[in-house]
Amino acid sequence: MARLDERQIIELFQRSFANKKFVSEDVETFRVGKNFGVIKTDTLVASTDVPPKMKLQDVARKSVVASVSDFAAKGVRPLYGIISISLPQKISKSKIAQLAKGFRDTSKEFGFKILGGDTNQAKEIVISVTLVGLASKITHRGGARAGDIIVVSGPFGYSAAGLEIVLNGKNAVPKFRKLAKDAVFQPTPRLDFGIKSSRLLSSAMDSSDGLSTCLVNMAEQSKKKFVLSRVPGANGLEEFASSNHLDFLDLAFNGGEEYEIVATVSPRNLGKLKKIARDTKTNLIEIGHVQKGSGVFLKNNTRIENAGWSHKF
Repeated sequence: MARLDERQIIELFQRSFANKKFVSEDVETFRVGKNFGVIKTDTLVASTDVPPKMKLQDVARKSVVASVSDFAAKGVRPLYGIISISLPQKISKSKIAQLAKGFRDTSKEFGFKILGGDTNQAKEIVISVTLVGLASKITHRGGARAGDIIVVSGPFGYSAAGLEIVLNGKNAVPKFRKLAKDAVFQPTPRLDFGIKSSRLLSSAMDSSDGLSTCLVNMAEQSKKKFVLSRVPGANGLEEFASSNHLDFLDLAFNGGEEYEIVATVSPRNLGKLKKIARDTKTNLIEIGHVQKGSGVFLKNNTRIENAGWSHKF
């Protein structure tokens, strides 16, 4: 039997729901009077999402960060959260307390209130986090216009390199090693930047599945061609890749879990966007521009394919 990937499974469910107009987006929306209710749910599974030696407080935080980052890309502040957690039968009270502290601290960090949730038993830790907010509009993945500038809210590749260090024992200089491991254990979504900049952006998407996935999806939904003049690789990534016999472009484009915002902006709004980036201490990087056409290409005409993270079943 042929194995399905995550996208194919989503399409199968949408067909069963008779949802012919479904368009993939970072969050789901529904009408609440004149505004939109905004909702997002994401699930963390210990065996696939938690690297060795990750503190349980950081596990709790990471389970929340995934949904916060989607809200950030849409320019919406989460207001409330519901958490469903399944735990192994013999987990200790102290470990449960660490998880609880992680949820409490993370909700304070990002300014939302946890309303409640559900608990269950499982063979491993499984956490599902649902966030809810309100907005008058959201920034869609589609919407890029010819002439727009393509920007990202930070460099790419630290997380992929960090996993190579943690899981496969790859070598790295001390400064790069710290930044890479921090990206794995304590990722930072760009919530303030996303909220303050959303009115200036023509399109935006959370990059947690990988930069290549992001760019290809945005180009497809915008029906435009994205041409990249720069690869936003993390400082030291090329050296790390070379010394460990890894592919620099693969680390930068396909690693995933960076939780950055990838966006397009009109040239007339770029100055305002840069000011917001400075005010929010965001490392805004210009990486290319939008043209008529289709596909995503480096300036040397190398085509970028969608090779980011996708579950295989």
